Amino acid sequence: MVKSAFNDRIVAGLHAGALAELREAGAADKNILSFEAPGAFELPLAAKAAAETGRFDAVIALGAVIRGDTDHYEHIAREAASGLAAASRETGVPIAFGVLTTRDEAQAVARSVPGADNKGREAARAAIAMARLLETLRRPRASKRR
Repeated sequence: MVKSAFNDRIVAGLHAGALAELREAGAADKNILSFEAPGAFELPLAAKAAAETGRFDAVIALGAVIRGDTDHYEHIAREAASGLAAASRETGVPIAFGVLTTRDEAQAVARSVPGADNKGREAARAAIAMARLLETLRRPRASKRR
């Protein structure tokens, strides 16, 4: 997982949710690594670097971009989303989008508290599903005997 240090209280909740989901799916703690990037804008580069190592079946990007009084929110949210999508396409490694983009802090808190609606959990489920799908799709086809 790569997580943003910015909005750390919110991101900590997303991280806890993702960890819980991964553990419930059977992932061993020794196979779950977490790295911290300064903010959501830096997540795409960090996620791409993690994916390029070849050590991970999937990467989960966690962050929170909360609307403020300026256009800064739109730029960061757009670049985080497009950067993470591009990194996934370029590396062929699933990168799950666990970056909240909310109108206010209350919405971010509601999406990061423990429970089934935690968006960190949701991102972990997507990462697991995509890793399994790609494993199936990349499996060599059994040759037909005549």
